[in-house]
Amino acid sequence: MRVDIWTDIVCPWCYIGQARFDAALAGFEHRDEIEVVQHSYELAPDLSPAETGPVLEMLMAKYGMSREQAEQAEARVSGLAAAEGLPYTSDRPNGNTFDAHRVLHLAAERGLGDELRQALYRANFGGERSVFDADALTEIATGAGLDAAEVRSVLAGDAYGDAVREDERTATQIGVQGVPFFVLDGKYGISGAQETATFTEALTQVWQETHPQPQATAQGQDANA
Repeated sequence: MRVDIWTDIVCPWCYIGQARFDAALAGFEHRDEIEVVQHSYELAPDLSPAETGPVLEMLMAKYGMSREQAEQAEARVSGLAAAEGLPYTSDRPNGNTFDAHRVLHLAAERGLGDELRQALYRANFGGERSVFDADALTEIATGAGLDAAEVRSVLAGDAYGDAVREDERTATQIGVQGVPFFVLDGKYGISGAQETATFTEALTQVWQETHPQPQATAQGQDANA
């Protein structure tokens, strides 16, 4: 069974939703038979790489919030992250993630997609370092196991840009309007950072539908026919 997931590494709901899905998958009986495919999605595709700023100011500008409202919103998300054992700070920048997604595609080709994704989440939401700077991205990717020279080569050019755009086109085609977004078996969609139990129920239901058990012969039914 296949699960496709669209996320952005600066999306707090993706951060929490991915952790909950991972917990559900880890406890799923058939986890070794589930193929998980990650896809790119940019929350701020129109920003230039140079346009970065504090996340609180972004919330204020994008949603018309006061600073107090933005701080309260972040505090609520921080509490949800803490409940999942995830570090979270509001003292972090926000910006365009196109380059980070390009490096994630490189990492996926090298079998290190999950490692880099988690490293980027920790760097961003844990306040460890910016995920919008080429040097920082290279350092994070190298720490996840990628070759530094290869990462620099990707960032210096346009490699994997088409792959990012293709992910985003597919998201548009299937009606994704926000992330995280999960598609199970190519036809069952789950939107948002659902509870771990919800993901477990969905995995179980879809598995049962796609792997029906043969019905046992009724006891004594025409046994000697």
